[in-house]
Amino acid sequence: MCCRYWIDDSPEHREITDEMKHSPLMSRWQRRSEIKTGGEIRPQDIVPVIAPDRSGERAVFPMKWGYSGKSLLINARAETAAVKATFQNDWRKHRCIVPASWYFEWEHIVGNDGRTHTGKKYKILPKDSSITWLCGLYRIEEGMPHFVILTRDPAAEIRFIHDRMPMILPENRIIAWIRPDSQPEQLIGEALTAMTYAQVPR
Repeated sequence: MCCRYWIDDSPEHREITDEMKHSPLMSRWQRRSEIKTGGEIRPQDIVPVIAPDRSGERAVFPMKWGYSGKSLLINARAETAAVKATFQNDWRKHRCIVPASWYFEWEHIVGNDGRTHTGKKYKILPKDSSITWLCGLYRIEEGMPHFVILTRDPAAEIRFIHDRMPMILPENRIIAWIRPDSQPEQLIGEALTAMTYAQVPR
């Protein structure tokens, strides 16, 4: 988890997509693969991501979901990213925000055999929010940016679905999160925990 999220066709998301179109990375990614700006987003998709530009200002870039390696890494634990060799440099210097409408999670049920089985699919988003601002990290692979989504312990009301959830910040903390000179540890406590959810067809 988190392994799926959704981007709707709201004015806010269209504005973010329009910002991304100014990125010089657009043409470079388009020569390789489609850039997705709506619908259900999966690992290895290329999508709009908010990160600082070379002058440290907020900008929107197309980035690919997942760090390459022996296996594809799509998530990082917020509690340990600062000390894990794979993530510690990005935790300090390469933080990003992934705009979503909501994310999806499948209910994890432990059966009588002790194994975890997949149950109902839910869409989950913060209460009273029009956009879900997922916290992430990014790095450059072969000259192109790739990102992972940070996860944390779940809010109480969605713990029955899964034992992890994305780290989500309020909109007014986005700039603080992506600034290379900020202290991410100080922002973890501001992550949103009041969630709403609804079952969706699988």
